[in-house]
Amino acid sequence: MYIVGITGGIGSGKNAVTDHLQEFGITVVDADVVAREVVAKGEPALDKISEHFGSHIITESGDLDRTALRKIIFSDKTAKTWLEQLLHPIIRQSIKQQLHDAASGYAVLSSPLLLETDQHELVETVIVVDASEELQLARTVKRDNSSEEQIKAIMAAQLPRQERLKKADIIIDNNADLESLENQLIKLHTKLSKTAEESK
Repeated sequence: MYIVGITGGIGSGKNAVTDHLQEFGITVVDADVVAREVVAKGEPALDKISEHFGSHIITESGDLDRTALRKIIFSDKTAKTWLEQLLHPIIRQSIKQQLHDAASGYAVLSSPLLLETDQHELVETVIVVDASEELQLARTVKRDNSSEEQIKAIMAAQLPRQERLKKADIIIDNNADLESLENQLIKLHTKLSKTAEESK
């Protein structure tokens, strides 16, 4: 299976890109979704997290209390390290399995941390969805109802824009309107389908 990685800073329009590729019938494995799946109710990882941090991080309905866990790991580096060492291998294994099971011409791994983690090792082509920092900020404030300060803090924690672009095999320019994006994606899909066919 030919695997393509798609990443981009917050508000760059990564989801708009992957939604379009799904409309073309392409399997998209979203690392954020997988990260939520592996700590869902009844999953072994959730039991381990509860044993380690205490039952107060489980809600009455038996789900993970993300806010309570976030508070712990933001204030305690060792807690964050422990959690990452538990979850990263499980997430990676689930991503690999879902990509392996894909039935489309090529498969996409969508991940905000594609280049910050070893997830880029799972893909043959890195696509970066790019938008100016002003646009990233404006889109995210509108979408998430968050303050500019919060968004700027998230952007500062992500890989710098120029560094991300340097690591890209293909760049999708998402500084214009939806029509411009769609036109790029039609060409991209044709190109990736051909590359995937040739690599068989």
